[in-house]
Amino acid sequence: MARSKQRKISLAADSSFARCGSALAVVCLTLLPQNAFAAAGLDGAAMRWPYALPFAGLLLSIALGPLLLPKIWHHHYGKITAGWSLLALAALVAFAGSAATLAALVHAMLAEYLGFIVLLFALYVVAGGILITGDIKATPATNVGILALGTVGASIVGTTGAAMILIRPLIRANRPRRHNAHVVIFFIILVANVGGALSPLGDPPLFVGFLHGVDFFWTTRTIWLQTAIVAGLLLAIFAVIDVWRFRSEPPPADTGRGEPLRIRGLVNLVLIAAIVASLLASAMWKPGIAFDIFGTKLELEDVARNLALLAIAALSVWLTPDEHRQANGFTWEPIREVAKLFAGIFVAIIPVIAMLNAGHHGAFAWLLSAVTAPDGAPREVVYFWFTGLMSAFLDNAPTYLLFFELAGGNPQVLMHQLSGTLASISMGAVYMGALTYIGNAPNFMVSSIARENGIEMPSFFGYFLRAGAVLIPLFLLLTLLPIAPILHWH
Repeated sequence: MARSKQRKISLAADSSFARCGSALAVVCLTLLPQNAFAAAGLDGAAMRWPYALPFAGLLLSIALGPLLLPKIWHHHYGKITAGWSLLALAALVAFAGSAATLAALVHAMLAEYLGFIVLLFALYVVAGGILITGDIKATPATNVGILALGTVGASIVGTTGAAMILIRPLIRANRPRRHNAHVVIFFIILVANVGGALSPLGDPPLFVGFLHGVDFFWTTRTIWLQTAIVAGLLLAIFAVIDVWRFRSEPPPADTGRGEPLRIRGLVNLVLIAAIVASLLASAMWKPGIAFDIFGTKLELEDVARNLALLAIAALSVWLTPDEHRQANGFTWEPIREVAKLFAGIFVAIIPVIAMLNAGHHGAFAWLLSAVTAPDGAPREVVYFWFTGLMSAFLDNAPTYLLFFELAGGNPQVLMHQLSGTLASISMGAVYMGALTYIGNAPNFMVSSIARENGIEMPSFFGYFLRAGAVLIPLFLLLTLLPIAPILHWH
């Protein structure tokens, strides 16, 4: 009965969110002047900081809602998110008119959000069909091994793919332990973020760079040492903490010879390979055909990629026995939560990105001026920290692209003469996505899955403080280490 009631509440929330979205579309279309579909872009230079308040309000809601009003938040987060989005759009309509607002909304949803959420959805569905069974004893050595495996695999199957494959076996193994939240926190840091730094398949910002001309193996060749240093130190820190926690707990009961380790749903490994192939194909196939929707050009290869990803997800549902997903504890709530929250983030961030794109003429000129020395040379360390800290609270893919363009936007120059600048942008966007739950989409999904399985995850600020206490000293060390001379003060 409780499960049925909860399902009804969830469906009602989904319906309310859909009605808000429909109302939003109707309002924009009603206000849109005839024949004004080709609206000019937003003038970020004319905006002032109050236009960023809806985005700040949304971030505060995500941070404080589960902490202060958990019941209200979990039942109505979709409507709260939609409310902040509507406020941001209303401010834009008053500032630039309905035509420019609709054009900006369409661009954010179709050119940025759609590909982002479709890829996450496909990886979530396919990875959820891989069932790892058998008795895994949650010793420190086992936990370190799983985290190391996920860190390496993240650059091959993506941070979302690696996280979704390994998080449930890790949770099942550690559920009997009294102290287990730290295991998931380090899993988010390593598998959902740092591990994706070595290929465009690993993390969305690097895929954006690949689409803009950065060689596929450039990050592998350039920042493998820095990634190895950060990942190695993180694994060592985790091992110390896990050993300490493990020794403070009563010894586990001896259950005798356990069930051998088995991997089921192997067809989904083939489907993950198909996802990777579809991403590579969309980057290499350039038919030169595009569809113009309110000023946003949708390239044919992007449309084909999204359709292929949805087809792969459907194949996974069809080919995977239901009992595999049931044994995994698979539900749609984590991806639904990510889809709603990030839809709101992509909408509310529109004026923020416009002001940042205005460069030295915008409200955030003071921020962008800091990345360039008086002699015109880029400050790699500042690029690293600014890209990273903004990626922790904004979406890391557009943040990467913003600083990529700020540094000149020429991939050949950035890969050679300014390789330190591009490395700084790449490392900042990927590594510091681990600082908050919203820094990278898998963070939210992993946290949501852990909570569903009874692990008491810290609040938004609680996670930020824990992750920051571990990561900030490492990033300072990375900045200053002679062994990693990719970053220089200017």
